[in-house]
Amino acid sequence: MDTVDRRIIAALRTNGRVTYADLGRQVGLSASAVHERVGKLEAAGVITGYHAMVDPRAVGLDVTALVSIHPTDTADDEDVADALAELNEVESCYRVAGDESFVVKVRVATVDDLERSLSRLRRIKGVARTRSTVVLSTRFEGRPNTLDEERGTHAE
Repeated sequence: MDTVDRRIIAALRTNGRVTYADLGRQVGLSASAVHERVGKLEAAGVITGYHAMVDPRAVGLDVTALVSIHPTDTADDEDVADALAELNEVESCYRVAGDESFVVKVRVATVDDLERSLSRLRRIKGVARTRSTVVLSTRFEGRPNTLDEERGTHAE
């Protein structure tokens, strides 16, 4: 991956619907050259998909919580992760260092729904306890990381 690939990725993270022609203008390549590079980035697993960013409140998901999952002594992390993946309200799941095994982001409609979700989480085999932090507001989320560009360093 070179500097041009990184610029393509940054542009796609900002606008995944940009045309190849516009993307080419941004990075100084033809549309066909950009199309080829994007195809290679997809094939290599660098670009893993495209999605629409949706305001959770606009679709009725008014409550967000970050939930730490503390394991039992005999917990199998893969089994716990598989069980977490089965819960629709679990939007993101992170394996973390520390006392907890996972931190998950849960989105639900109401506080009552959150209570039911926490009950489901606690019933997962291998979960000893949970600790929840309810999100009051979101300042930003899912923004592209441009640290590599800002530093002017490139792992090529």
